[in-house]
Amino acid sequence: MAGDNYGGGDQVNIFGGTAHTGIVHHHVAAQPTLEEALRAVVALMRELRAEVAPEDRGAFDEALPVLAADVLAAPAPAVDAPADAQQTRRRALVTVAGIAAVLGTVGTPLLEAARAALELLGVGG
Repeated sequence: MAGDNYGGGDQVNIFGGTAHTGIVHHHVAAQPTLEEALRAVVALMRELRAEVAPEDRGAFDEALPVLAADVLAAPAPAVDAPADAQQTRRRALVTVAGIAAVLGTVGTPLLEAARAALELLGVGG
């Protein structure tokens, strides 16, 4: 039948009245943890390694174990990590973000993942 909505989703029927504003949805996306953000960065780094120019691959490869160490280790709150470890992680993420930016469109997901992790470290945003 015309007008039937059996495919799911929202269905709204308004009969009369004034000043209808429509449907307002309030969806709050869950904020990823630092560990989740680092997992995403590490996975994308492994996926995109072949795309990295040979002259940048050394820096890229040096950043990977720094970021993967936190992913593979038992999770610990970022506030308990020593300041030098946070700085090392920050430098690795900045390096990865720079290389991802150079990759262009193919590096965009990695760049966004690195930025998200940096924001969770309190850098940028």
